[in-house]
Amino acid sequence: MHLAYPAVLAVLLFSVGVYGVLARRNVVLVLMSVELMLNAVNLNLVAFDVWLRDTLHAGQALTLFTITVAAAEIGLGLAIVLLVYRTRRTAAVDLVTALGDRHEADAAAEKEQAAA
Repeated sequence: MHLAYPAVLAVLLFSVGVYGVLARRNVVLVLMSVELMLNAVNLNLVAFDVWLRDTLHAGQALTLFTITVAAAEIGLGLAIVLLVYRTRRTAAVDLVTALGDRHEADAAAEKEQAAA
């Protein structure tokens, strides 16, 4: 197997993930884009592990570790998104700027509207 095929696929996946992080406003779509980028890294790790014929299979072991960390990240990320949605009634990244109380966020939003 040529190394170029999985490498090109990983580059495409990573590029789509970066575009999703930079262009999307919905937090859930941003988290999905981060997962795409992590999967591109996992694909590269496994492809290079097969290409180098590593006897310890370090790339595959690191991929399992990365999948575990990604699962924990998605769990915490979705919990934070649900908490923010419950308090602010929005899942847009642009509208969630203040990390304080809801009243502080409302005051900041009113200040921005008054300035515009």
